[in-house]
Amino acid sequence: MQGGDQVDPEDLHVLAGALSHRGPDGEGRWQSPGGRVGLVHRRLAIIDTSAAGDQPMHSADGRHSIVYNGEIFNFLELRLELQALGAIFRSESDTEVVLQAWRQWGAAMLERFNGMWAIAIVDHETQETFLARDRFGIKPLHYAHDARRFAFASELRALRALPGVSSEVDPQVARRLLFDPFSVEASERTLFTAVRRLPAGHCATLHAGRLTVRRWWRTVDHLPEVPSTFEDAATRWRELFDDAVRLRMRSDVPIGTCLSGGFDSSAIVCAMASVAADRPAQLHDARDWRHAFVATFPGQPNDETPEAREAAAFAGIDPHLMPVDERDATTDIDTILADLDDVYISLPTAPWLIYRELRRHGLTVSLDGHGADELMGAYRQQGDGLGYQLRNLAARFAATPRGAAVVDAAKSSWLSSKGLNFLRGHRLSAPAPLGLPSDADPLPRAWGPLNQRLYRMFHATVLPTILRNFDRMSMAHGIEVRMPFMDWRLVTFTMALPDAWKSSQGYGKWIARQALEGRMPERIRMNRRKVGFNSPMPGWLNGPLRTWAESILARPNEGYDALVDRPALLARVKELGAAGDWDWHRVGRLWPYLHLKWVMDRADSRPPSTGAVA
Repeated sequence: MQGGDQVDPEDLHVLAGALSHRGPDGEGRWQSPGGRVGLVHRRLAIIDTSAAGDQPMHSADGRHSIVYNGEIFNFLELRLELQALGAIFRSESDTEVVLQAWRQWGAAMLERFNGMWAIAIVDHETQETFLARDRFGIKPLHYAHDARRFAFASELRALRALPGVSSEVDPQVARRLLFDPFSVEASERTLFTAVRRLPAGHCATLHAGRLTVRRWWRTVDHLPEVPSTFEDAATRWRELFDDAVRLRMRSDVPIGTCLSGGFDSSAIVCAMASVAADRPAQLHDARDWRHAFVATFPGQPNDETPEAREAAAFAGIDPHLMPVDERDATTDIDTILADLDDVYISLPTAPWLIYRELRRHGLTVSLDGHGADELMGAYRQQGDGLGYQLRNLAARFAATPRGAAVVDAAKSSWLSSKGLNFLRGHRLSAPAPLGLPSDADPLPRAWGPLNQRLYRMFHATVLPTILRNFDRMSMAHGIEVRMPFMDWRLVTFTMALPDAWKSSQGYGKWIARQALEGRMPERIRMNRRKVGFNSPMPGWLNGPLRTWAESILARPNEGYDALVDRPALLARVKELGAAGDWDWHRVGRLWPYLHLKWVMDRADSRPPSTGAVA
């Protein structure tokens, strides 16, 4: 935080309290001489758990101070390189590697990092603050900036808790969020007018009250040459994947994984076993890693318990099973929605519960399979059928502003005809898009329609939202999620491969399936079924959530009612509940309306801010 005059220590206290769940292992605060800059950090101790790794961390000469959220997985290699250049280290932490890298390379350090991060570095000599976010936005960074103060934090609710930061909802963002819940997270705008987001792959410099933002990473500029044969490409893919897992098994505390039984999570747990067996544990390698946690859904179509047991057995692990049933539909619902810190298409009870289970068993790190779907094809992205061709045609047409407007208008009209559009003034038109950094990226002319769609899903739509969700659900319990499929080397290599190597014979993720032959259970490797890690929402809304949903919409809210035809929506929700007609499609379209109403009710009920503003 930086103020025009002095930072109020109470503001640092507010930020620390609002983010205590993200760092339950310690708190550090610091203010500059004169008090114009204040830093506060909540620590989740994973690498160098001693006090030497505490933050804020300062350089030996006192010129630079850093607060940092995330992990640089190749920090050992960078440490050796920096030592050869004369750097002297006082800890074993990756935080100090980041600080020394800044002093050696400046912003150019970012392209050397393999990891996930949100970084803030203060230069007390130049009076500049440098902020940066990782390539793909795994770790969040939000800020509130006005003439009196610049404040930044990992979560929206932390900034909204500060005195003087408005909880006014941005109506344009809210409308766009209800129309397309996957079209907001990659933008700089958030649901609240007073808070902005530093987009993925961007950095910023704050100097004399002015914030300058620039994009430091564009994936399409870093696509490597790939082997000429599929066999050689599969071999290289496996090498990159194994090394991504190996780096993410670096930890001074026990680690585990969330195992669904699908291809992605099974590939991770089996690779962990393979990597651990390949060589003796090295410096900072996790010795204790045989932990797999499985959310089970008894009697539900999304239950994959048999496959999860099979994958765990293949890896030599006795899994922890955690049933999720109707009793969990309303238990902790307000806490879960608050922890999500935004609006989504379903209630993320299942991931919230599984990460709580990890914490209860003493784990703080989980290697999970996020990113594989958007990288290599899932969600019915593959195939030769008419539906597949129409989706690709629409996606290609929507790549231009004029085409996007036509597609959005058609979608709006279709949703209205199905009783799924309740936005005032947008029955036959669509809310304007927000504009996303990757929209104008010049994709290779040789790319086929699948690669084009996946690039947008990865950078602009689906994945940014998924990453946000799992960051919030895991960090709500002080769990760090590491994602081997998101290793930038694996991402750029896979994106450079042709469509046919990702989708073949009716399978998505073809390159990965072939690369991992013999490395995971065959039944899972070649299973076409894709089951998302979701709560059983249709059954819950047809049952225990029905009363909750109707009561949420029964209460008027002036701001919400200006956006949404609430009486008509309430009638529709009552109709679906009475007939037991909730299905996944209706949930995905209407749950955001319920979720936004919950958010706006609480924003309106927040007491007025009375504290001093720095």
